[in-house]
Amino acid sequence: MRFKYIYIIILSIITLGTLNSCSKSSGGYSSSTPPVTTPPVTTPAVAFQLKTDSHFGSVITDGNGNTLYFFSLDADGKSACTAGCLAVWPVSYSANTTLGAGLTASDFSSLTRTDGTKQSTYKGWPLYTYAGDAAAGALNGDGIQGVWFVAKPDYTVMCAVTQLVGNDGVSYNSTFKAGAGATLYMTDDHGVTLYSFSFDKSGKNNYTLSDFSNDAVWPIVQISAIQNVPSILDKSAFSSITVFAKPQLTYKGWPVYRFGPDAGTRGSTKGVSVPTPGVWPVMDQASAAAPL
Repeated sequence: MRFKYIYIIILSIITLGTLNSCSKSSGGYSSSTPPVTTPPVTTPAVAFQLKTDSHFGSVITDGNGNTLYFFSLDADGKSACTAGCLAVWPVSYSANTTLGAGLTASDFSSLTRTDGTKQSTYKGWPLYTYAGDAAAGALNGDGIQGVWFVAKPDYTVMCAVTQLVGNDGVSYNSTFKAGAGATLYMTDDHGVTLYSFSFDKSGKNNYTLSDFSNDAVWPIVQISAIQNVPSILDKSAFSSITVFAKPQLTYKGWPVYRFGPDAGTRGSTKGVSVPTPGVWPVMDQASAAAPL
């Protein structure tokens, strides 16, 4: 019996202590006050995904559905949007590597900005959202100032803006005269500069040899199916021809090339001075149609 009374006393003390601790405002709650809980912070299941828009087709968004954009001044793959620009065009970054259906992991990477922060990239293009998109899914930023374009996975060509610098190290303007001044020109979907050959004719490649022995210097752009182009370009101006059994992209009749010594480097425009300025101009949306 003695042990029974001791057990009852100990149990009573424990119970009383528990009730007292729960009634303290510092850590518990009383029976009349419900517990306060903090909603969990939810993170998107995917970093980036595709959405379908009736006008733009496939569009890349972040995990929350916010439309993403490319900036033409990021020709070299570095972000040219700094300071006040970032208030309007916030950078997009996710350390999450999970992607939505239809996207390829190798197309995504990231860069470290000059302020030390990270920014995600797609095919080398830094990614941004737009402050003017009031809700997820809005697409109000495309075409602004002719240099901001909705991010899409299926551009055949893109537009870049940079200072042209030839293989001779000289800076050239948009008329291919020595001088400073940024030029808007076309690139492939990875930002590599595209050129035309001034001695070609409409739909006629006058440079490439039948054995393609000179293709390493000026490789033809082997694209036959035109998918999508930035909104400032006319998709109907693009087509393709067959050059010794291989397809070559054309624009306004001009066969389209890359320059070998650019070596796939974004923002490199070395071809503009070879062999003299104007012989191999960069592709420009304002170019006249190729002569017949």
